[in-house]
Amino acid sequence: MKVPARATAALSRSKGLCCEKSKAETKQKVTKMIIDLQNVSYRKNGKTILDGINWQVEAGEHWIILGLNGSGKTTLLNLINGYIFPAFGGSANVLGYQFGNCPIADLRKHIGWISNSLSQNIPVNETPLDIILSGKFASIGLWDEVSEEDIAKAEGVMEKLGIAKLRERTYGSLSQGEKQKVIIGRALISDPEIIIFDEACNGLDIFAKKDLYGIIEKLAQEQKSIFFVTHNTDEILPIFNKALLIKEGKIHSKGDLKEVIQQENLQDFYGSDVDVFERDDRFFLFAR
Repeated sequence: MKVPARATAALSRSKGLCCEKSKAETKQKVTKMIIDLQNVSYRKNGKTILDGINWQVEAGEHWIILGLNGSGKTTLLNLINGYIFPAFGGSANVLGYQFGNCPIADLRKHIGWISNSLSQNIPVNETPLDIILSGKFASIGLWDEVSEEDIAKAEGVMEKLGIAKLRERTYGSLSQGEKQKVIIGRALISDPEIIIFDEACNGLDIFAKKDLYGIIEKLAQEQKSIFFVTHNTDEILPIFNKALLIKEGKIHSKGDLKEVIQQENLQDFYGSDVDVFERDDRFFLFAR
């Protein structure tokens, strides 16, 4: 059940105050820190999926999260969104929400998550307008009442993304690129502070990818923090300034993009001989 952040009467008053205090302290003591993970680990069915993750992100930074399939990328995203919690005493604070001390449900309304797995769970008979409106409530399906203001905002998002003409179409009738834009619109409706693109290029043709890259570059100009999760270095756009490489549930390396995306570091990361070429601030990786 979702609990509004102000509904402290339904919760322990001390927890509510702790949450507000945590958010205030985050703003005062850690200037513009939006993610602070300290020694975070996570296990599932006896298997360690994340192991001792330490990662800090400041507002306005744009991060590439690079890792092979099964490396723990999606689990890390689930944790950032509050769907899972750290184990073994690890500490997680996202946008001022201290995990374990605050109701986390509202956190997801401040994070826009664009992923193929989400796309696959949307009913094919839903309209793009309703799908975008559902993003306000971080729900699959539109179950809450919306206002005229909400509808106008959703229509504005559709105009911004160039999909106003799709307003009354069904989701199942859209192309993959059109579906992607609807999912992006769903993420943008709540004006999130963090936007996550989770392997968002999968299934897109070269023209849809170009459109996606253009959207990301425009969003980067709006002072939002963007995370782009991929296993392909050629998808790294010039707007990204930080990189996190995750391997077998552990952080392999992190920091300034051009220091991390180096041939020697990537050879160690992949455990294989690779060549890295940079052209027009883009990176291209080739296996030897």
